[in-house]
Amino acid sequence: MHVPDLSIQDYTYHLPQERIANFPLQERDASKLLVYNNGVIDEDIYKNLDRWLPSGTVLIFNDTKVISARLLFHKPTGGVIEIFCLEPHEHYRDMTNAMMQQGSVLWQCLIGGASKWKHGQVLEMKIRIGETETFLHAKYVDKKIDSFVIEFSWDETRLSFGEILHYAGVIPLPPYIKRQAQPLDAERYQTIYAHHEGSVAAPTAGLHFTDNLLNRLRKNGIQTDFITLHVGAGTFKPVKSATVHGHEMHAEFITVSKGTIQNIIEALGRNVIPVGTTSLRTIESLYWLGVKVTSGEENDLTVSQWEPYELANQNLSSRQALENLVDLMSRKNMDQLTTKTNIMIVPGYKVRVANALITNFHQPQSTLLLLVAALIGNDWKRVYDYALQNDFRFLSYGDGCLLWVNR
Repeated sequence: MHVPDLSIQDYTYHLPQERIANFPLQERDASKLLVYNNGVIDEDIYKNLDRWLPSGTVLIFNDTKVISARLLFHKPTGGVIEIFCLEPHEHYRDMTNAMMQQGSVLWQCLIGGASKWKHGQVLEMKIRIGETETFLHAKYVDKKIDSFVIEFSWDETRLSFGEILHYAGVIPLPPYIKRQAQPLDAERYQTIYAHHEGSVAAPTAGLHFTDNLLNRLRKNGIQTDFITLHVGAGTFKPVKSATVHGHEMHAEFITVSKGTIQNIIEALGRNVIPVGTTSLRTIESLYWLGVKVTSGEENDLTVSQWEPYELANQNLSSRQALENLVDLMSRKNMDQLTTKTNIMIVPGYKVRVANALITNFHQPQSTLLLLVAALIGNDWKRVYDYALQNDFRFLSYGDGCLLWVNR
């Protein structure tokens, strides 16, 4: 099929500022849950999620961990330069490798106050680690189209860059939360199962889950498994082009184990439900990787933005595509697959693996809202109207929904 040529103006709605949740609820699983199934809308809370999922369902969670990606450097003149760490330089093979670098690292960043920072000038920040003080240095290396390349170096070379960010950085709240990060955000802007460091934004659908809820789900025959997609700042990037075709997605690192793919294969025919748009984009990317393997493209295991639309006429079953991907991993002795995807799911896309999606309510004219519309068609307007009229809280710290895919 051709890449959809959709007007972004068709995917907007009025979101009053007061409906955006600036703080999380005291209890994660007390958030409201809208349930959409075949045109019918119901309402509950996350604590009762097990009532809405059949036994045998497999939930796929994203276990990425948000890094303290905002670094505030003070110039000797008193000015402040804010560096927002987006993603590792292409020099590194994956996020884990980059986060483990000791002594120095190259990173692609956004710069607040870049005009005040001269090329080659080194900024310095004092860091306290227990009783020890050390220094973090930032050197402006290069300018890209939409980012800067910064070389970070630090005196305590035994420390990894991940550890440096932990001590020196600030949790990067989304730009629509109009307040400074507070100590509670260090815990509440992470899922309880966050494990692999690398995201600059939380996979927010997972913020509603507690240990009690996960245990309750498992007791009711609902399985859980995990993938990793490190969320980039592109998740907040609005679609500024008149049509969807003109929008450029940012590539993001994904890691999935062979065992997880096998669990998804076993669940086909029951229900595979990703928790969050990042989990959905990951498992759908696995399908297209399997299609590429089937076509002999074993040396190009990435998924570009519009590739699924170009490959759609191959019509391979979900089971066959995923089994072929597992076979490749077995032949190459790969226990896990690490690659990049910038798949963009918009209306016109046919969902291959997921049966439903658990997600929050998203911004107008965003790629995330387009993804929702791809799953449930124009009923996204009914869902969002219902949420606005019934006091649901929106965006990252807000409430969420369980959306069954319209087939």
